[in-house]
Amino acid sequence: MFKWLNAFKWMAAGWMALVLSGCGYNTLQTTDEDIKATWAEVLNQYQRRADLVPNLVNVVKGYAAHEKDVFISVTEARARVGAIQATPELINDEAAFQKFIAAQGELTGAISRLLLVAENYPQLKADGLFRDLQAQLEGTENRITVARNRYIAAVKTYNVTVRSFPSNLTAMLFGYKTKPSFTVENEAAIAVPPKVDFGTPAAPGPAPAPAGDSDASGKLSPGY
Repeated sequence: MFKWLNAFKWMAAGWMALVLSGCGYNTLQTTDEDIKATWAEVLNQYQRRADLVPNLVNVVKGYAAHEKDVFISVTEARARVGAIQATPELINDEAAFQKFIAAQGELTGAISRLLLVAENYPQLKADGLFRDLQAQLEGTENRITVARNRYIAAVKTYNVTVRSFPSNLTAMLFGYKTKPSFTVENEAAIAVPPKVDFGTPAAPGPAPAPAGDSDASGKLSPGY
């Protein structure tokens, strides 16, 4: 009798595995993990950008200390980004997700205005530290775009599975819900990375002020 009972349990387990596989359970598991991985990379690249901002501001300050409004704008935008808990759970909260993306869009705009300031200061544009930071920023923005596109693709695959029959029944049974993605408005605000053409000569600007935020060795300041 016990042999028949064990056999029945194994058959039931096998049947359940077959049913769940056929109803999209495995696909839901796989695509959910893909979303977590791609979102983690998005957060990593956004943090990388935020870490570059203080040193970029400090370098520009050394040549354009009177551009206070621009510095305040960048500082406040970065603070708003930092005030949001950028965790994996953001993708499970539509409102928090949109707030985070909006804050990142504001930071993108503030950085663009900061870079535009450099156009009026040829000596700043020639500064080796500034050019290095600008190159790092451009590379980071490109990585953000790649990471964001991978996240969008992962969410699309997952959401289609959650909404499609019969996998939608499995999703409802196990509590899988659609995930938020970047909207057209989001993309319009943040798809174009901050970029300045440093090949165009600009009118001479004021002489640089003493740079108190970096030492003689050219090492980056930890913050501003």
